[in-house]
Amino acid sequence: MAIFDHLPAPERPALLRFCGYAATEAEADIVVFGAPFDSSSSFRPGSRFAAAEMRRDSWGLESWSPRLKRDLEDHKVHDAGDLELPFGSTKEALRIVRQSCAAITEADKTPVMIGGEHTLSLGAVEALLEFYPDLHLLHFDAHTDLRPDYLGVRNSHASVIRRIYELLGKNRIHSLGIRSGLAEEFTFAEENLDFHPFDLSGIGAAVKNIGTAPVYVSLDLDVLDPSVLPGTGTAEPGGVSYQEMLAAVYQLEGLNIVGCDMMELAPLLDISGASTAVAVKLLREMILLL
Repeated sequence: MAIFDHLPAPERPALLRFCGYAATEAEADIVVFGAPFDSSSSFRPGSRFAAAEMRRDSWGLESWSPRLKRDLEDHKVHDAGDLELPFGSTKEALRIVRQSCAAITEADKTPVMIGGEHTLSLGAVEALLEFYPDLHLLHFDAHTDLRPDYLGVRNSHASVIRRIYELLGKNRIHSLGIRSGLAEEFTFAEENLDFHPFDLSGIGAAVKNIGTAPVYVSLDLDVLDPSVLPGTGTAEPGGVSYQEMLAAVYQLEGLNIVGCDMMELAPLLDISGASTAVAVKLLREMILLL
């Protein structure tokens, strides 16, 4: 990206940015960036390639949403490219994500991160908590991610929600779609989170519980059933359909969303390209809701 920084975003080679994300950094209200990192992936890696593949595939999708009757090209969205994250250092990757989200928020813009492993959501939440002390987390996932550590490592995609809980405290994390985890993780979630496992039927209650508070939305794509999105590192049968996920996303309109992410797409694990297509379309709808 750096060699084109002297050009306004619309004049850069088209495939270096998402389709429809044509605003410059200065004029944008929303800044999308890729976070290519999957060092702590415990099963199948590959989510580091998500943002690049989603950019490429976005050019096969219209910028117009017929459901929302809105067009990306009518809104001020900037694609900042991918962060340069040091493979192998989760601590440094989190620092860079935290610093980047803080800079975007300080400029009065909304950060949208495309990961990458779910661990990186911690860096975004840490940054936003500095600006919004009453921050909530709305969490879509197949897994609890509440382990105190994973194989002795505290910052892991298996423990990211536990780390965020330590920042936000009781009843400020709203988890939906969870269907996998240790027994003690489910017990912890039931006692300390606004917990709606197995499906997305609790989205209305979660939205009501969040109310007007600032909220960060984290979407781990493995919340979708593997028949819909097989291209993810830890696929978990029994997930939701694309239509169910879309319906839940539409119910977020009106929330005070101050940042969001879409994590754990591993596009090379699905050679059909269907998983990437699903992710790109969900991203379009989420962006248009912002």
